[in-house]
Amino acid sequence: MMSSEQRREVGEGSSTTNATLAPSEHHHQLSPTPQLSRYESQKRRDWNTFGQYLKNHKPPVPLSQCNYNHVLDFLRYLDQFGKTKVHLNGCLYFGQFEQVGSCSCPLKQAWGSLDALIGRLRAAYEENGGLQETNPFANSAIRIYLREVRDSQAKARGIPYKKKKKRRKIQINVSINNNEAN
Repeated sequence: MMSSEQRREVGEGSSTTNATLAPSEHHHQLSPTPQLSRYESQKRRDWNTFGQYLKNHKPPVPLSQCNYNHVLDFLRYLDQFGKTKVHLNGCLYFGQFEQVGSCSCPLKQAWGSLDALIGRLRAAYEENGGLQETNPFANSAIRIYLREVRDSQAKARGIPYKKKKKRRKIQINVSINNNEAN
């Protein structure tokens, strides 16, 4: 039989597995792997998902040949898993903030989710050896697509999107006249 000291829980994320330590290893503690932050875990998960998407692409696309078109296709592919109702132009609820009935308009990924996803994938690309100059997630076509998604979702829900204006720093030049001080 094993003592409770010889058995320890080893886990990553929410799943756990039992690992049995041999008596000779009993006094040697396994060095704990550093716990990743929520952001880092999500970034890794997103990167792996995108890599799997490229592998499943017909024909498979090596990461070195990935371009912004593959990223746009990936974002459109993700729409099928979305939970945000986006009303179409002919829908009774188009442009209405509150929806009182049901409609057959599609569910899509929310703009904010896509924007955050692209930010994580952009960082992951460079962390995994990609060059900043060739980063397909940083391409202007991606920014344009995200802007169009944001605007269309805001219009469909009747929410005008207003860009926050940057505050200007007012510089006050104070000059002291030595002659007046005397």
